[in-house]
Amino acid sequence: MSIRILLADDHGIIREGLRALLAKQNGMEVVAEADNGRSAVQLAKKLHPTVAVIDVSMPDLNGFEATRQIVASVPGVKVLALSMHSDKRYVSEMLKAGASGYLLKDCAFEEVSHAIAAVLRGEVYLSPRIVGVVIADYLNQSAGQETTPDAALSAREREVLQLIAEGRTTKQIAVSLNVSPKTIETHRHQIMEKLDMHSVAELTKYAIRQGLTSLDE
Repeated sequence: MSIRILLADDHGIIREGLRALLAKQNGMEVVAEADNGRSAVQLAKKLHPTVAVIDVSMPDLNGFEATRQIVASVPGVKVLALSMHSDKRYVSEMLKAGASGYLLKDCAFEEVSHAIAAVLRGEVYLSPRIVGVVIADYLNQSAGQETTPDAALSAREREVLQLIAEGRTTKQIAVSLNVSPKTIETHRHQIMEKLDMHSVAELTKYAIRQGLTSLDE
């Protein structure tokens, strides 16, 4: 049985390069591609891939939330994070979301196939450069270091926060999430209250700092 792979990255050239590499590997098949997190979740639910290679920074729904939703809705799937970010915030949040591995985008293409094989064996695969980051984060948590403020936000609130930061209107967010505008306004109020922020500009800056969205989307 072939390893069915879903590629999710908002940069077409990255997807094209990965698809070309994986096509050369025996027993691996790219079954779908997505250019944003929400499409990745929908495709994963529909196609049930063996492995989902997920970019951390994507529009509409970031890699953190996409990973949480995919792991929760697709039994047995392995998620391999792919990112340009080696910061501990990105690494730890993807692992907490359920990713089985974390690759840096500047790694050799061959490392991707090695990582896929590793996570399918039940191992956690980390690019060598970020192993130290994960260990340091673990030690800090063991020492009782405070959690980040957004830990108080629910998954839906983080999802709404990303869309607000990306400039979506209340109506657009409501349509995207299939809820009423009033519900989105309630979420917005709760987010501001929990984070003690009082403007969209503050929320946008916070979302960028936390890696929920980025300036280049």
